Amino acid sequence: MRSGELSEILRGRDFRRLYATRLASQLTDGVFQVALAGYVFFSPERQTTAAKAAAAFAVTLLPYSALGPFVGVFIDRWRRRQILVWTPVLRAGLVLLVAALVAAGRDGAGFFLGVLVILGVNRFFLASLSAALPHVVRRDQLVTANAFSVTSGTVIAFAGAGVGYLLRLVFGSGDAGTALILVVAAGLFLLAGLIATTLPKRLLGPHPVEDALPGTGRPEAARLVEALRVVVDGLVDGARHLRRRPQAALALAAISYHRFMYGVVLIMTLLLCRNHFADDPDRGLETFALMLGVSGAGFFAAALITPPVVRRISKQAWVAWLFAAAAASLLVLGTPFAELPWAAGAFTLGVVSQGVKLCVDTTLQETVQDAYRGRVFAVYDMLFNAVFAGAAAVAATWLPPDGRAVLTLLGVVAAYTAGALVYWSAAARVPVQAPR
Repeated sequence: MRSGELSEILRGRDFRRLYATRLASQLTDGVFQVALAGYVFFSPERQTTAAKAAAAFAVTLLPYSALGPFVGVFIDRWRRRQILVWTPVLRAGLVLLVAALVAAGRDGAGFFLGVLVILGVNRFFLASLSAALPHVVRRDQLVTANAFSVTSGTVIAFAGAGVGYLLRLVFGSGDAGTALILVVAAGLFLLAGLIATTLPKRLLGPHPVEDALPGTGRPEAARLVEALRVVVDGLVDGARHLRRRPQAALALAAISYHRFMYGVVLIMTLLLCRNHFADDPDRGLETFALMLGVSGAGFFAAALITPPVVRRISKQAWVAWLFAAAAASLLVLGTPFAELPWAAGAFTLGVVSQGVKLCVDTTLQETVQDAYRGRVFAVYDMLFNAVFAGAAAVAATWLPPDGRAVLTLLGVVAAYTAGALVYWSAAARVPVQAPR
């Protein structure tokens, strides 16, 4: 990452405002997710198994991931600045409702439905951030801007997880303590929405854009039918656009492949921390937080090394090398199933995860036209989460409760190795294409 280029980006007032909005929201995501993880996975009253972990991932990821294409169609029509203002406000209200359910000791369908909606609404927010970035920096600055904003946003989410853990120590790990953590998260979401109001309403696009979906003034049922038709038509147009952008399609295939492997490793990490590395749930949560922190350091390292590397060897070559690095680190550091080597592997996998994501984000921003960016990034977001949840569900069918599965880990190593070879071969045959 070149310091001079980063300094120029940071001098942009609108970039700083968009960046601050991201940081406030992703810090809160970390707090919120630690509250949920402690309540669902590391509660002394609940025993975590692979099947239960997979079910939790499915409830919180799969359904709202299905919203991805629909989200994109709307953010290609609605003012993205307004989405950044109002989705945190909506999330704050929903978090308070979930806090009330937790305080009352209710962790059934209502609780998971509330979590589902909170995370689903975030799809609008994250897709809007990605689609808005090209409006606040120059095209030649996108690699550095992505490396800085996306990665530091991820790192601040890890910091938010640390804040959530500290709040858990202060408020306690029971129902009342979790409810208080959620109340704090609601206040932080409101702060993110407040920061977004400093952005000009029309700055972030889309350009050109209709201020509302067709059908204004018609009966509600007719407007709903018209909106659904627009969504379907938009999905067809987005698919056609991707078909004309093989580089973008290949990038989506690469991140989906990686997320499947990452999903298997992460559920193994969760089970190892809960039932193998630690003797009790609180110690297990500490160990899992350590693994996430080390992985976050890997994310930060990827932000530093990815921009200069891709300027030398291309984004496609870097993705292939990252896949190969994932295979090597998991083989050497993962097979002992010991805490310290596993943590070192988590760092490497953090570098791989963020390095691949930065390359994919930039490829999509460079090759997809602005009018389609929202739809493409929403599909990207859907794949990013749905494939991960699918991996957890598949792994749950054979992973043992303590997470130690040598054959599974060796299978992931082989898959990353094959992925590096296949991706590099396919990328070499795809011509570079910029938006028309």
